[in-house]
Amino acid sequence: MAWIEGFRGKTVVVTGASSGIGRATAVAFGAAGARVALVARRRALLDEVAAEIAARGGTGHAIACDVTSRTQVAACFEEIGCALGAIDVVVNNAGVLVPGDVATLREEDLDAMLRVNLFGALFVMQEAVARMRAQGGGVVVNVGSLAGRRGIAPLGGYCATKFALVGLTEALRTELAGEPVHVALVMPGVVDTPMVETTGHDPDFLELWPAALNMPPSWVVWAIFAAARFRLVEVSVPPGATTVEKLAALAPGVADRLVGWAKAASAWLADAGTAR
Repeated sequence: MAWIEGFRGKTVVVTGASSGIGRATAVAFGAAGARVALVARRRALLDEVAAEIAARGGTGHAIACDVTSRTQVAACFEEIGCALGAIDVVVNNAGVLVPGDVATLREEDLDAMLRVNLFGALFVMQEAVARMRAQGGGVVVNVGSLAGRRGIAPLGGYCATKFALVGLTEALRTELAGEPVHVALVMPGVVDTPMVETTGHDPDFLELWPAALNMPPSWVVWAIFAAARFRLVEVSVPPGATTVEKLAALAPGVADRLVGWAKAASAWLADAGTAR
């Protein structure tokens, strides 16, 4: 597609690039001809992604970085600038999820999510915006979540961090009004990634949503491409998924009941599958 060709020769930074949405996004940008900076903590996995991009004729530059460290983020962007040149697109995707009920949420679990999902995203945004302002433009795509528009059990802590990310993104977008730096939000629902798989120890979480309905990461990748290429403000995945959010704003009690029914239906489907 011609609009994908628009990324050829561009420098794209993807955080959380070692797995899941980040990995799929990095590989797709590489295939589109972009120079991709792969950022995450696990260097060995990043090297695998870089090798996959290279095998398809692309350029992947792996950088081990903990986004919860402002110092490491600054050093990471400095290395990217030296190795790949001016940064055109930053996909702010790193995230962690620790399920748990709000009534029993552990401080250390919430802190871990805040450090990555909020502070890590903030450090990356600040570094990206400073450099993009200096160079005369660029795009930041923050990967949020529909959980950042509607609180749902047992993801209270995760929802809180994503609500905060949405607020930061919307505020930054208004701060940058009239400037050539654009900030977009991509808001996916439940995606089939290792982040979801790691919650398997929590039976309540497994009952929340039938695995067969998880979206493939490629759906989110297309949303990220569209947000970056056309400078969209917000993209929900799947399209129209924010209908529940709008309903929740108008009738929160009704939305709560719908979520409860969905959870009950998911549990029934799981039991039916087991019975077979």
